[in-house]
Amino acid sequence: MPSRRTYQIKEVAELSGLSVRALHHYDEIGLLVPSGRSAAGYRLYNDDDLLRLQQIVIGRELGLSLEAIRRSLDDPRFDRRQALREQRAELERRARSTAEMIGAIDAAIEALDERDAEVPPMANKTVDFKKIFNGFDPDQHADEVKQRWGNTEGYKTAERRWKSYTEADWIKCRDEQGVVYGDAAVAMRAGTSPNDAAAMDIAERHRLCFDRWFYPCSIEMHSRLADMWETDRRFADNMDKHGGAGFTEFLAAAVRANAERARKR
Repeated sequence: MPSRRTYQIKEVAELSGLSVRALHHYDEIGLLVPSGRSAAGYRLYNDDDLLRLQQIVIGRELGLSLEAIRRSLDDPRFDRRQALREQRAELERRARSTAEMIGAIDAAIEALDERDAEVPPMANKTVDFKKIFNGFDPDQHADEVKQRWGNTEGYKTAERRWKSYTEADWIKCRDEQGVVYGDAAVAMRAGTSPNDAAAMDIAERHRLCFDRWFYPCSIEMHSRLADMWETDRRFADNMDKHGGAGFTEFLAAAVRANAERARKR
């Protein structure tokens, strides 16, 4: 027989790790409406509500917007068991990627330790710099990219640059991008609007970084890239690693705002 237990909002907050304020918001937007109310008018949640909340939490972890999650859960065709299987598979993939990146960080630390210690290299021993890029896969969509843009001048420029880069160049490129993404993540978490000058300045630094390391990246090209990040989940998943859920949308909006600012100048 199904459980008849109900949970007050504070209990749900404790179980889920969400704030009471967040649960109130979910109720207000129709994302998680409690199944009942007490005689005093307090929200009462049942087991089905908690299962729906789990889907919300997982969806946010996977980078989906609240509106996208609501549409999915309210779709009559929604299959919770199948959704959980697919989410488990995706999280396993991300866990493998994270493990690879952790290994890459360890390899980088080891390389730095060896360099800073100024220990004479052992015979026939060299640092395997390939390891420091494990989990950061610039060739993940290489075939598709070549098929779509291989005949463009931009792609040919990028290919010429890539072939000329040394390991030190790639490390510098990665570090420069990391600083830009890190600053964008800090701005997003601070509640900065994408239309704020500070956010637009970060977007411009991102554009110039692309322009310097990959291919000529005009304001218009940068805006098209921003559209692609949002429409192709693969790009969004990769970018959200830098700042968590909502990062892709924040940076894309800042890029478009920066483009609009440039057009008005």
